[in-house]
Amino acid sequence: MAATLARYRDRLQELARKYKEFVVQNPAGATKVEGAVRMLSYLIAGRFTDSNELSELFYSASNLLVLLNDGILRKELLKPPPTDGSRQRLLNWLGVLESLEVFIEIGSSRAFGDRMRWVAILVIQLLKACLRVVLLLSYKSGIQSFPSVTPLDREGALNQTEENNGGQDTCFVGTRSSRAVRSLTDAPTGRNRFWRSPQGPDGQQRKADDWSGKPSDLGTLGTIAETVQILRPITHLGCLAVWGQKSWKPWLLAAALDVGSLSVLRDIDHLSLRERRELRRRSLLLLYYLVRSPFYNRYTEIRLLLLLRLLGDYVPGIGLVARPLMDYLPVWQKIYFYNWG
Repeated sequence: MAATLARYRDRLQELARKYKEFVVQNPAGATKVEGAVRMLSYLIAGRFTDSNELSELFYSASNLLVLLNDGILRKELLKPPPTDGSRQRLLNWLGVLESLEVFIEIGSSRAFGDRMRWVAILVIQLLKACLRVVLLLSYKSGIQSFPSVTPLDREGALNQTEENNGGQDTCFVGTRSSRAVRSLTDAPTGRNRFWRSPQGPDGQQRKADDWSGKPSDLGTLGTIAETVQILRPITHLGCLAVWGQKSWKPWLLAAALDVGSLSVLRDIDHLSLRERRELRRRSLLLLYYLVRSPFYNRYTEIRLLLLLRLLGDYVPGIGLVARPLMDYLPVWQKIYFYNWG
């Protein structure tokens, strides 16, 4: 028995080694595999019974593949790694939860009913909140982005590795345009060439800063505001349990927490580019409150369906998108993580 287990373990380790070699040597092929799995999730949707669950499973699998392949490339190509190991492990667990949350919600509802669906939602949100609070307070992660693990710029990572192995590009930087132009002697062969302008010293430093992802010091008030943002899903779920899904109180409280947190964090001056982009993303996501119940049921639903129906009937070609969207809206409204995730 022990010999059999050891043999299977060795085979798995060999398969894992070969897969790592494939990803490192052929990042473009890994990207195609990820895209194929994601496309399969779109093709399956609505084709047969239980297709929604299977479609979401393939979509989650594609996200997990991206997370796995990016992790391999970060470890093998970026020297030194952009973050310490323990912090990166927490981010990876967050990424796994974010990739699987919709599938777990749909699967638990299908298998065990609506009560277990809400239990699964609560457990996932508690786990995510705990991980984010640890990252914020123990690792001083600053304003946390979504997705938690930023997708790797694979072309940039390959170019950085190429430059580390072969030396930096010798390039001319224009005095007025500040544009870097590679000399003919330093141009790589057509097979290995990346069709982009070379990075000058400033561009390389900015790219390194983006990879390092150094968080800003939020101060006491900023840390409280970010903690409020992290705990907002838990507060909303608690309000739903107390007042019910048709009550306006959970909707109003969640909106107040989001707006208050944003107002405080925007006043911080020394935020990084990544953090400013995250605040812009959160600002745009405030529009989601227009399609969240009970506001959606009271005001948005009738107007949105009427608009889609008019576009589908009178604008050529729009009906191909508008009519399936009208059919999908009720399904989208029932999934918590699509609305409040």
